[in-house]
Amino acid sequence: MAVGRGGQQSLARVTVIVRAGAAPMWWLGVLAAAIGVLIPGLTGRWVGLYAGAALFVLSAAVVALVRRRRYGGWGEATSRAGKFDYLQDRAVTLRVWRRAHLWWLVGAFVAAVGLSFAVPIAAGAALAGAGAGLWLKAVLLGRGERAGAELLWVRTDWAGRGSPVGKKVKGFRTTGLEAGDAAPGGARRPRAKKKTAMEARGASTKPKKERGSVTPPVRSRSS
Repeated sequence: MAVGRGGQQSLARVTVIVRAGAAPMWWLGVLAAAIGVLIPGLTGRWVGLYAGAALFVLSAAVVALVRRRRYGGWGEATSRAGKFDYLQDRAVTLRVWRRAHLWWLVGAFVAAVGLSFAVPIAAGAALAGAGAGLWLKAVLLGRGERAGAELLWVRTDWAGRGSPVGKKVKGFRTTGLEAGDAAPGGARRPRAKKKTAMEARGASTKPKKERGSVTPPVRSRSS
């Protein structure tokens, strides 16, 4: 649900969207690189290994830093989540992104394996590096969330298939650090540290409208 009665809106965590592709890219890249080890290729395995190491670092750095200014700009231009807004569960956000990018991930894996016949390991390492870069970007954004003592959210209708800083996005929303089921940075919140919605700063205890898809609504600071 993006927009409902009385201005209700569904919000997804920015950092969860960012890191949604990290694990799939990492493991598919590692698998492609492992397959590449078995293929001599045109350049030989050692050349592929050195090239792969360089591409891993380069890919991780580029992915981690790309659009950093855009994220920073929206992070400074935020508004408080309304008391009738619904917070989308972490698992739902991950599932939406991965379903939307399934064939892209499959294509990237197949291409990485195919390129191993030319330069073994390299393309798989680059794909794994992209996954590591997404994870690093989410961690850096998470540090900003902790420093500002607030979590960043984006409207699901603006994010679409998983672009928290896409053309449709007009700004981020914020809640307290304990709102939702994901910790700062987008990782799964440890069960031992989970608190009730009343304990979460800026959160209310109204029941969920959709089972398994959203978390309790949040209140704004002014409420």
